[in-house]
Amino acid sequence: MTYGPKPWQQTAWDWRAAGNFIGGGAGSGLIMFTALAGVEDATAAALLLAGLALIGLGLACVWAELGRPLRALHVFFNPRTSWMTREAIAATVLFPVGALAALFAYAGVSGVAWLPAPVALAFIYCQSRMLQAARGIPAWRAPRVVALLLATSFAEGAALFWLAQPWHGEGTPLLVLVFGALLIARIALWYAYRLRLEGHVARRALAALDRAGVLLIGGTVVPLALLVAALAAGGTTGTALAALAGLAAAPAGAFVKFALITRAGFNQGFALQRLPVRGQAPRGTR
Repeated sequence: MTYGPKPWQQTAWDWRAAGNFIGGGAGSGLIMFTALAGVEDATAAALLLAGLALIGLGLACVWAELGRPLRALHVFFNPRTSWMTREAIAATVLFPVGALAALFAYAGVSGVAWLPAPVALAFIYCQSRMLQAARGIPAWRAPRVVALLLATSFAEGAALFWLAQPWHGEGTPLLVLVFGALLIARIALWYAYRLRLEGHVARRALAALDRAGVLLIGGTVVPLALLVAALAAGGTTGTALAALAGLAAAPAGAFVKFALITRAGFNQGFALQRLPVRGQAPRGTR
């Protein structure tokens, strides 16, 4: 590694940090879409627990990344200034609330799937702000990165819901349209985010993001075409097509997060705006 005016790629966050964003986003999105779908009973319980499992898997990746895992409790020490602390607090609340909601749903209590939804939203918001707080990485601190990560998480959660639709049998044409709208919002925010980065980040970072963007385009156009076909076909065929749309949409969003964390994390380098001249006092000292 060389240091100097040329940006270099950060090495503090690797695939394990990316796993936290992938699992946490998809799990939170699944919890929120389950509530939106109005699913009840054992189906709601299973989907909520699946969402919590994905979040837990993401957090386990972060725990494995720590050099001293037993010091993980130190993350709770800075709630006033650290988005990582706020994410940890939100997760601490989310797991018991989500587990209780799943238990009540399994017992037949209606409407409980909404209980963990706002906490899941708070969790993914804190996680998105945690990335933006890394001010030394231009691709991470971009103003639109929070909206992009939120939209990606919502779309991934909807994709997982429809991927599991042949098993749980829930879903309406309106929810198909909501899924399509989330995919459109995700790709629109991607383009807005990408255009804002032009000329402000390292060329290698842009190249990594562009490669991820190609997959994201495919993970938007193909699912949208499948959703249109699903609405037209209906029945068992429509169910299968909607599941295929979820299968196509979820990996694309996950890869964008992976590329953003592990491949586009170049810092801004440094530059000297004024060079010292021998025999002249610095400006402002006279």
